[in-house]
Amino acid sequence: MSDDEFISYDDSDSGVSYSPEPDHEDEDDYIGVDDVGLGEEPGSSGRNDVRAEDDFQYEVLSTEKIVEHMVDCIKEVNTVIQIPTTTVRILLNHFKWDKEKLMERYYSDDQEAMFGEAKVVPPHRKIAIHPPTGSRSAKMATFECEICFLTLPKGNMTGLECGHFFCKSCWTEYLSTKIMDEGASQMIECPGSKCDILVDDQTVMNLVKDPRIKLKYQQLITNSFVQCNRLMRWCPAPNCSSAIRVSHIEPKPVKCVCGHTFCFACSENWHDPVRCHLIKKWIKKCDDDSETSNWISANTKECPTCGATIEKDGGCNHMICKNQACKSDFCWVCLGPWEPHGSSWYNCNRYDEDEARNARDGQEKSRSALQRYLFYCNRYMNHLQSLKFENKLYSMAKEKMEEMQQHNMSWIETQFLKKAVDILCECRRTLMYTYVFAYYLRKNNQCEIFEENQKDLETATETLSEYLERDISAANLVDIKQKVQDKSRYCDNRRKVLLAHVHEGYEKEWWLYTDPDC
Repeated sequence: MSDDEFISYDDSDSGVSYSPEPDHEDEDDYIGVDDVGLGEEPGSSGRNDVRAEDDFQYEVLSTEKIVEHMVDCIKEVNTVIQIPTTTVRILLNHFKWDKEKLMERYYSDDQEAMFGEAKVVPPHRKIAIHPPTGSRSAKMATFECEICFLTLPKGNMTGLECGHFFCKSCWTEYLSTKIMDEGASQMIECPGSKCDILVDDQTVMNLVKDPRIKLKYQQLITNSFVQCNRLMRWCPAPNCSSAIRVSHIEPKPVKCVCGHTFCFACSENWHDPVRCHLIKKWIKKCDDDSETSNWISANTKECPTCGATIEKDGGCNHMICKNQACKSDFCWVCLGPWEPHGSSWYNCNRYDEDEARNARDGQEKSRSALQRYLFYCNRYMNHLQSLKFENKLYSMAKEKMEEMQQHNMSWIETQFLKKAVDILCECRRTLMYTYVFAYYLRKNNQCEIFEENQKDLETATETLSEYLERDISAANLVDIKQKVQDKSRYCDNRRKVLLAHVHEGYEKEWWLYTDPDC
């Protein structure tokens, strides 16, 4: 990026300082791609990567392009409202980089309130500067720092437009701690007592001299820009520094340059046909329940009075609830009250008693709900586990493609195998999320059709997987190729039919859910 594209800060941008006038030839007086961001990382092309999935257009941005986009946004707003660029960035960050919303509030009647909410001093407000006074002499004025309480010359003091002044050493230590220890960038407040005015970028860049801390601050600014911008998302793949930018928010799949595909709306792995709120609900449930649900199902019962989960750790069927607010006595076998049992400890004959029957009904309902969850969870986990072997599957396909070429088949002719593996992985991914969808679904006629489509795709997918695992020889090469091609086409078609039916159900409101929160 050329020098004329840098964002230049004048004195009004960088707070109030008693230090000598800065030399504008110094590189610290400018902030651009190299100042506010990381710049282009090694190996990145730096060019825009515009893509489309299902007619949903998006752009994959490298780190350099992210910073350029941020600088362009700041310049665009600054050209219109004509206030310091440091203030513009804080305001844009406050409005989550929604330029239209910022403009609307800026030209409204409550402009003062807007600056207050953003925690910046209005640029047009002129304040009288009266730093705290220490001893004064006729020749040199000195001031006392309110942090270290040292009396220092005015050249060693600096502050913000809020009027709070501290020595440069304390400022540097304060900013370094905020950046390195707390990871703060856009929310570094003035260290003055009960002052929430934010420290601007240029003040930070002028006072922090350590290149390592400056780099960290630049990274935090870039990160906050993406996180606060509703039209941008970081790629959630490990060790990926790219971001996705869209023109409007929609739960659609986006694919990064690293190969990872995710949902733009919620940043989870692409989860069609399940909607975002359901997949988040499911993931939370799996994290909470899956590790202990099997053990609970096999080894515990609930107290018929208070519902506390109880483990039977002895041979006696006379149970006493350990819940201090309950302490009820009941029978482990029939869950009825213990008192009427008399001495019939090991031949419980109270199964038809109304109270015991109600307790058993409640227990059965709880167990039934758990068994239903485990049914869908096990099938979800089975496909998830199969997808974890995706790399191994592609390696196996590559080996078989090389083997086919030894049987007088060209490289292009062997590509059907890679395409079949692609379809197999897509089918497993779709099937995995159909079990999440089915778990929350209430039974009706359309649900029956959905389950038939699901069953058909499941059967075809397993058949295709079996074909792909067969050994290849010159004798069966033609037969296997034909079977793999036919079955992969069928699987792809059935997957599209299943998804189309679910989406048609969303549009026509066919689907009813077991949970009212869905």
